[in-house]
Amino acid sequence: MPDLYHNVKDFQYHTWHVTDWKNLEKRLTGPEFKVGSGNWRLLIFPMGNYNYHDEDHVGIYLDFVDPYNELHITAQFALIMWNQEEPTKFVSHDTYHTFTNLESDWGFTEFHDKDKLFTPADGRTRPIIENDACNISVLIRILEDPTGYIGLKSQRVNTFLNPVLQLLYYLKYLQKTLYQIPIESDKSAKSITSALQRIFYQLNVSDTEVETTELTKFFGWDTFNMSDIREFIKVLEDDLENKMKNTKADGTINKLFAGTKKTYIKCVNVDYEYQCIEDYYDIQFTVNEGETLDDSFMKFIQEEDLVGNNKYDAERYGLQVAKKRVAFESFPPVLRIYLNYDAETDFTSDNRYGFPAEIDLQKYLSLEVDKSKSCRYLLYGVLAYNSSNKKYSAFVRPEINRGWIKFNDDKVTLESFGEIFRKHNGAYMLIYICDSDVNEILSPIPSEDIPKCLHEEESDLYMQTLVVTEEIFKSHRGLDIADFNNEQYPFYEPFQFKISKEITYSAFKMMISVKFEIPIDQIKLWVINLLDNTTKLQEPITDDFLDKSMENVRTKLVNSYEELKLYMEVLEKPMKKQLNSNDESLQNNEIIIFLKYFNPDVQSLEGLGHLYVQINSRIDSIFPIIRKKMKLSPKTLFDIYEEFASYTIKNMMPEFTFQIAGIQNGDIICVQKTLTNIETQKLVDAGRICNIAQFYESLSMKIVVQFKSKFGYKDSIPEFNLVLNKNMTYENVVRQIAIYLNTDPSRLRLTSEYPKKEIDTTNSQTLSEILQSSTCLYYEIFDANI
Repeated sequence: MPDLYHNVKDFQYHTWHVTDWKNLEKRLTGPEFKVGSGNWRLLIFPMGNYNYHDEDHVGIYLDFVDPYNELHITAQFALIMWNQEEPTKFVSHDTYHTFTNLESDWGFTEFHDKDKLFTPADGRTRPIIENDACNISVLIRILEDPTGYIGLKSQRVNTFLNPVLQLLYYLKYLQKTLYQIPIESDKSAKSITSALQRIFYQLNVSDTEVETTELTKFFGWDTFNMSDIREFIKVLEDDLENKMKNTKADGTINKLFAGTKKTYIKCVNVDYEYQCIEDYYDIQFTVNEGETLDDSFMKFIQEEDLVGNNKYDAERYGLQVAKKRVAFESFPPVLRIYLNYDAETDFTSDNRYGFPAEIDLQKYLSLEVDKSKSCRYLLYGVLAYNSSNKKYSAFVRPEINRGWIKFNDDKVTLESFGEIFRKHNGAYMLIYICDSDVNEILSPIPSEDIPKCLHEEESDLYMQTLVVTEEIFKSHRGLDIADFNNEQYPFYEPFQFKISKEITYSAFKMMISVKFEIPIDQIKLWVINLLDNTTKLQEPITDDFLDKSMENVRTKLVNSYEELKLYMEVLEKPMKKQLNSNDESLQNNEIIIFLKYFNPDVQSLEGLGHLYVQINSRIDSIFPIIRKKMKLSPKTLFDIYEEFASYTIKNMMPEFTFQIAGIQNGDIICVQKTLTNIETQKLVDAGRICNIAQFYESLSMKIVVQFKSKFGYKDSIPEFNLVLNKNMTYENVVRQIAIYLNTDPSRLRLTSEYPKKEIDTTNSQTLSEILQSSTCLYYEIFDANI
């Protein structure tokens, strides 16, 4: 498989032994296997994929099995079909895909002609399927998702708009100078510059796709219907250049995009010649299928005969036969090349226009110019078109030495250079950057270089809203119901939504419904407030707020000027009527509580979920529910506590009612199995925590440490995280790692991150002292025989 230049989180392979091929079902799935954090399986259509009306080919796909709310896993994989007795006789295809809830399987509908599988074909001396059996293998790399890259919402008009904006946005030098234009003085109702500043700023700070509809208004066109990409960019840059005059940004367009070329014309029959040197801001080639970028450059600079209807007007000599030549005097730091295809170009052909990822332009320069400056150019971006969905996409290398990112409106995925050719009919614009200018042009922008007024405008228009789900609570291992701004515990953070302050509660609820794929009438949102120095549920948002703005919800229901924090309760049945503030359901004696369970055997605190209880019922009435959830004996006894702020808890009397114990909506109750004296002593002897009180005391000393294998993804567990105590000794840290990896502690060696130095096994320092300013350690497992 080709290197996509993105970090590999896991690499595994799996083989499915398929027998009795001719009697297989039309659609068949193989055994499940684990790669990364999820379960996978192979999906085959032995007689052709009937969904695509294909009866001539075997279809093979990779299918993600685990269904959960936020499926978003990028995998590169190869599918191999091979003879069970002769592995060198095989057929293979490789690709990659970002698996989501909507696209949970991916592969090849036309994997191979099914008739050629049973006989020697395509140079193979033996068939792939022999004795009615074969093997199907899959090799999978789980890749890190392209984080930090945000898409743009589709306007469903002029589909090149969004990809062109992405291609310009990652030219960070251009973006930096754009911010240097004083927008305070730009009060016009329609301004390209102010629109771009806002969109680029949003791409810098937003966590979700960015809206671009405002741009059509700021361009000044009542109907945004420009069809020519080159014209669109020219209008945009003309406006920018005008706004940049007499500012720090003055001259930026010229500096980035301007090169010089010399045009030379000499008449054949009279003594007349003409030459001029002029700036150019892009190059436009008319191309044919099968040609390459080198062919286009050579045609552009070769001498041309001006004859017939194309004779040259030589002033007083009139129309004359002449020879014309164009020579490049210089190339700009950022070179844009537009490709116009011949009208007869067959976009379905595999014989497509070719362009390299790197090119030396020196041979296209005029012979008279200085050639000491580097002319090595690296491909930074491609604007490509896909005729199947009639959409443009941008392929960008924001970091020139890493992989490609594909921007298709709000969808952002990894891409390989080869797939640009395979998946798209043609490139319409190429952007190359001179290697000597790459660092200056693509370097990230410091936050202090972004105008303060844009930050202020952001806070005036948008608000941050955090949503905690029951799954997040169950996975939470610390204080409260979730992690809010706690750098110690970055796991299972609430979902973050940056929304307009003016969006209605009804619209926000619909957004949540779409995001989590839950019917809107089964969603009940609770406000989480800071009460008594702890964050807890306070009250549900009633339907009285449906037509009110989210800013109104925040100001009415949140105690202080903080971000809005919500808990999403998913109802088993849809609400049959509206939830209003005067409903009896809110006035009765029922309250919602949260349960946590401490398991001393694994030294872990886990959330069991939320539970409705009657305020006047006994506390021990919830014990049967806990026993059932934890699969414990019906006679199991519990120690029970109420959680408070600052890692403190209070012992509760099981025979008391919730009302007498002072339990209210949103309170957290912690339980553990009552230990015998023998069980307690065993834990004490092992130096382990034996009760909830000790555990909460230890929470304040916890730190999340990331452990990485020195051998990367080649190791079975390339990286993992553990929550450890800052005062742990080296010996205890190694013991915890060994438990996680199921290995002998004596075989483990650790290396610090800063500085990279192997840690002495006799080290007496605490974990906090070993880590210093880092939170990462590298591990290595030595062979037991060494």
